[in-house]
Amino acid sequence: MATPDMLVNALTTMLVTLDPPGLAPVFLGLTVGMTALQRRQVAFRGSLIAFGILAVFALFGSSVLGLLGISIGAFRIAGGLLLFWISFEMVFEKRQERKEKTSQAAITIDHIHNIAVFPLALPLIAGPGAISATVLLSGTLPGVVDRALLIGVIALIMLVVYATLLVAERLDRFLGVTGRAILTRLLGVILAALSVQFVVDGVRSAFNL
Repeated sequence: MATPDMLVNALTTMLVTLDPPGLAPVFLGLTVGMTALQRRQVAFRGSLIAFGILAVFALFGSSVLGLLGISIGAFRIAGGLLLFWISFEMVFEKRQERKEKTSQAAITIDHIHNIAVFPLALPLIAGPGAISATVLLSGTLPGVVDRALLIGVIALIMLVVYATLLVAERLDRFLGVTGRAILTRLLGVILAALSVQFVVDGVRSAFNL
């Protein structure tokens, strides 16, 4: 049976790994051109999908990746490469160029759903770090009740993430076009460094360096 200390440790680990405040400005850069309602839809759907992904890993742990023959190291490398592509587009405004070629009406329900799935839910929220932490925590909480408590912890963290993304929407009103451009490029550089770190950690893990 999980002790209060173990649950607090799980809560702290997931909170630090997911880093909700760090997700907020990245969320702004990913949803440029969307209305407040569309941002809320992306935030809600992304948080819900990320919860589902982490809940699966909480229930089945490392057996999921093992069944597919995928190591955590390989997953880190793949996630890092995907994040690097997103960061490249943020720095060089490739995403904005594509938006300028289409009207605002082109932001369809399908587009909103796609953004919510990738890159918000995966790999930004339920990324290699969060999945790794979930798998490790599930290993220390093997019981059925313990796993249920871990899922409860994940649900609580997802509520915090969702609330943080809603605050990011208010912050966007104060940034303006220039502020968003500066923030997007700055975060693109940070995201690029983060993605490279994911790849480096993945290589070390995969090759036991």
